[in-house]
Amino acid sequence: MRRDGDGAVRTPIDEGGHVVAEFITADESRATGAARLQARGVTVGYGGRTVLDGLDAEIPPGVITTIIGPNGCGKSTLLRTLARLLKPTAGTVVLDGEDIASLRTRDVAKKLGLLPQAPVAPDGLTVADLVARGRHPHQSWLRQWSSDDAAVVERALAMTGVADLAERPVDSLSGGQRQRVWISMTLAQGTDLLLLDEPTTYLDLAHAVDVLDLVDDLHESGCAVVMVLHDLNLAARYSDHLIVMRDGSILAQGHPREVITAELLYEAFGLRAAVLDDPVGDRPLVVPIGRTHVRSDQVGRR
Repeated sequence: MRRDGDGAVRTPIDEGGHVVAEFITADESRATGAARLQARGVTVGYGGRTVLDGLDAEIPPGVITTIIGPNGCGKSTLLRTLARLLKPTAGTVVLDGEDIASLRTRDVAKKLGLLPQAPVAPDGLTVADLVARGRHPHQSWLRQWSSDDAAVVERALAMTGVADLAERPVDSLSGGQRQRVWISMTLAQGTDLLLLDEPTTYLDLAHAVDVLDLVDDLHESGCAVVMVLHDLNLAARYSDHLIVMRDGSILAQGHPREVITAELLYEAFGLRAAVLDDPVGDRPLVVPIGRTHVRSDQVGRR
């Protein structure tokens, strides 16, 4: 699917009349300049408790955006609201210029893919079968499974490096492999906008880095990504745009080099930390300062 200069959607077709499986390139996404996904004055709550209160947020096109903040600040609530899993009591979520509440669920699923926290596959389901479920939004009584769907699934498996696992049961895989498979299913929806809720949860550091390297590869291939992470250093290294939350509001947002400061970390997390230059990258590195195991010149530093 591509948008021409007049804003109209064009679906690429080959000479045989088949839909061509492709994703919008990163350059094309950035060229539009407009946010594809926005929260405008959004208020969301549970059981009488307000979690997000009049929140405004824009997701820049063609970049990796990561939402960070202390536990209970509303990170996952914001992500689920952007994905239309939660309905705001006030305000609007806008997707590609339209009120997301006015769109059919099937149409939303064609535009964005959501990977929730710790998803679970049915027992015995193979990798290929799980990824194929990503094509469900494109199926109907008039449009059954076709070679076009098979091509999209094949490409999603290849992009995430799990093609060789296609016949394996999902429940036989390692944690890192399972996350790659779930991301593959999300890609099979044919969307270039991915929302990932804590994709590194329960993974050791090596597997977490592997999954985030994959996210970076997908971004380079044309996907815009919005994710929730707890690890501040991984968030800073892998993100182009950070949204820092506290108590259901956005405290700061921007590039990690602009956002991550010792003062911001104390204000958002109550965390005393030193912010250094990452020795292997061009992003800030957060070094926590606790009450113990700290040099004497750091004691009491804020």
